[in-house]
Amino acid sequence: MSMIEDGTGRGNDAVDEPGWEVDPDDESGAAVVAAVGRQIKTWREAAGLRAGELGSLLGYGEDLIYKVEGGSRIPRPEFMDAVDVAVGAGGKLAAMKPDVAEVRYPKKIRELAKLEAAAVEVMAYGNSSVHGLLQTADYARALFSMRQPAYPPEEIERGVVARMARQAIFERSPAPTLGFVLEEVVLRRPLGGKMVLRRQLEHLLSVSELRNVTVQVMPMDLEEHAGIDGEIQVLKFKDGSAVGRSEGAFGGRPVSDPKQVRILDLRCGMIRAQALTPRESTAFIEHVLGET
Repeated sequence: MSMIEDGTGRGNDAVDEPGWEVDPDDESGAAVVAAVGRQIKTWREAAGLRAGELGSLLGYGEDLIYKVEGGSRIPRPEFMDAVDVAVGAGGKLAAMKPDVAEVRYPKKIRELAKLEAAAVEVMAYGNSSVHGLLQTADYARALFSMRQPAYPPEEIERGVVARMARQAIFERSPAPTLGFVLEEVVLRRPLGGKMVLRRQLEHLLSVSELRNVTVQVMPMDLEEHAGIDGEIQVLKFKDGSAVGRSEGAFGGRPVSDPKQVRILDLRCGMIRAQALTPRESTAFIEHVLGET
């Protein structure tokens, strides 16, 4: 069976990328996809086209057209562009691409990405793996693959794509202030294999060169450690408000009360003071890379 006949790809040799299925537990995302599907169907019928005819014009299978119109499949950006032209929508369907692209990612990740996109300052400490904003795709894929119960392949890829999308924060202008503290053991643990770790270390060195980013290493030989309770993240916004979360405080829940956020902010400050300086950390990462 060709990809056209199967309805899951474009062209006989196309391979459909996982992660474009609608999450049935994401009610708001499913509603957006369903609304877009209804619009596509309305424009197709107004143009006097059957689903199979539209599919033939675009080079997609009829089954895919029905899935998109029925709200069970998230349309790709190139699909939205092509169908807009084919049905004469004059850009009205293509204009929905940002909404469609956003709901491709899990709801929890969308909410986190929105906070990160609005933050003017982000401070994060992690003790088990490289922070998501600093991860390479291969490193992220290795982490998702290790989760238990095991994720299906499409969920792994969905998670990787969502995590990579969050890294658009590095391209924002004006640039936010980003600070990260990583445990030494995180830099030495070859999650995904030595080559994955090497590329991750190289990426850390590259990101640390950005003027708005500081990457610090918490050495293992410390006798005191303010981050002993686990991961911490604090995001600050232009209006003076802030949101924080810590594994070891306030039940691990996100908090926005100024008194609670201040506690996390002070803890972050102590962690940064105990860690190696950014320059020392860069030299340390280069040393670990040389040993890997």
